[in-house]
Amino acid sequence: MIFFLVAALSVYTTMHGLVFWAMYPLFSGHRVLTYAVSLLMSLMITAPVAVRILENEDQPRAARLLALVGFNWMGLLFLAFSMFVVIGALELSCRLLATMMQEMRHISCHNPATATGVLIVTLAAGLYGHYEAKHVQTVTVPIVTDKKLGRETLRLAQVSDLHLGLISRDETLTPLISRLKQLQPDLLVVTGDLVDAQINHLDGLSDMWREIRPPLGKFAITGNHEVYAGLEQSLAFMRQCGFTVLRNSGVKVDGSVMLVGLDDEQISGRTAREDEILKSYPSELFTILLKHRPTVSESSLGLFDLQLSGHTHRGQIFPFNFVTGLKYLMQDGLYQLTQGSRLYVSRGTGTWGPPMRVFSPPEITLFEITHSNTPL
Repeated sequence: MIFFLVAALSVYTTMHGLVFWAMYPLFSGHRVLTYAVSLLMSLMITAPVAVRILENEDQPRAARLLALVGFNWMGLLFLAFSMFVVIGALELSCRLLATMMQEMRHISCHNPATATGVLIVTLAAGLYGHYEAKHVQTVTVPIVTDKKLGRETLRLAQVSDLHLGLISRDETLTPLISRLKQLQPDLLVVTGDLVDAQINHLDGLSDMWREIRPPLGKFAITGNHEVYAGLEQSLAFMRQCGFTVLRNSGVKVDGSVMLVGLDDEQISGRTAREDEILKSYPSELFTILLKHRPTVSESSLGLFDLQLSGHTHRGQIFPFNFVTGLKYLMQDGLYQLTQGSRLYVSRGTGTWGPPMRVFSPPEITLFEITHSNTPL
């Protein structure tokens, strides 16, 4: 944990350093302003840690206020950093060329005009990011199977990565509950990260979740943030919300669907193999595998019909989808796998850290699963 904290702070400090360098032409020659920006950045670097300390000291109001400031700053910094990386690369190229071509000596991207332009784009993108994060899309995904179902169409809603905590609370959950009531799914699943690391003071939110009563039930699995928040209290909260938590186990739904949920790999001591768990349930039933991270086990292919995952947020803030894509090649939408299996990866319903999304709109996914007499 200490290693992770040091590594994260080191990366975050480096990002601040690049942004400070790129913005320096705007306050160069103004000593007081330079010191003020340096102090502000120093405070913002430590803000995520300070939020956790305030929360542990039972100071929820101060923790939430600092979280709102610190994580909004983080989002803006991510946006500025992404642009300044490109500008920094161009500046380095110009300087290298200047060593070979005298006429390139006076060309530079490191100037007030460039810094001002990036600042304007960053603020505009940040405002848009707040707008996008608050407007959850309903994505309807038709699924056809040759396996018999207990009804003509099974309507399953997936919510993922909501991250309820200090920042995402009533104002996040209220419209979501309203949308779910409108959709009236037969079955509701949450594929991990229902809560964030800051889980304290979620009083009342479980009451809102209990208003949703799909006829075939509602089920949840653990994500990595349930572990960060404290596994036992996370499980208690999910059960208070009325969810049946599937932990390396399955349940038959509607007499024709097998719902299997796995613990997130963050949970230590998980020794059960995914394929062994799947093999312990009837193969003739339409099998839905709930797995937080969008990784596919080769040995499990053919043992499930549809895997539902989340975790990546599709980067949440462009262009970080390219970073998450390095580890998770399948991070958004429906993928046809081999041996009749499919994978759907949700972009997530909420936000982690910065309460903004840029070119990665949040979603509630509604699967309409129907039976076909024609073998697939």
